[in-house]
Amino acid sequence: MKKICYAVAASLDGYIAGPKGEADWIIIDPEIDFEALFKRFDTVLMGRRTFAAMEKIGQEPMPGMETFVFSRTLEPRKHPNVTILGDKAEETVAALRARRGKDIWLFGGGSLFRSLLAARLVDTVEVAIVPILLGDGIPLLPSLAARTELKLMKHRVYKKTGIISLEYSVRHTP
Repeated sequence: MKKICYAVAASLDGYIAGPKGEADWIIIDPEIDFEALFKRFDTVLMGRRTFAAMEKIGQEPMPGMETFVFSRTLEPRKHPNVTILGDKAEETVAALRARRGKDIWLFGGGSLFRSLLAARLVDTVEVAIVPILLGDGIPLLPSLAARTELKLMKHRVYKKTGIISLEYSVRHTP
């Protein structure tokens, strides 16, 4: 079964974007192997706001990956390069996990992360902590309904930029 990995950059104070969705604070460390990261996935999941932010800066959906956007307001005919998911998102994600192939990247959206975590559909949480305090913005995880235990699997410190990469597995308790 495919794993769903929430892989995201976050500020030290826990934000994945600034108050207006800005991501200009994210440092690109030359030691991070983005090619290897992209090769791990064949599917990407993102929320409407993340998708809109990418569209605003002219960034296309992830190359070589099937892209699913969670939205009740976007019109599928206006976005032919992605699949828009509405109300049956959890069922669709469960079906995607059952398909053969590479893992699934939960790319952006703290609210989407919260929803899929509550549905027990997230397998790993991978956070690159960027050494900055934003003070406000879009949180890594908006209020969580239930406590979720994590187990540290890997960590790495990038000395040149001060980024700390943490990888946890999600412990689903009955």
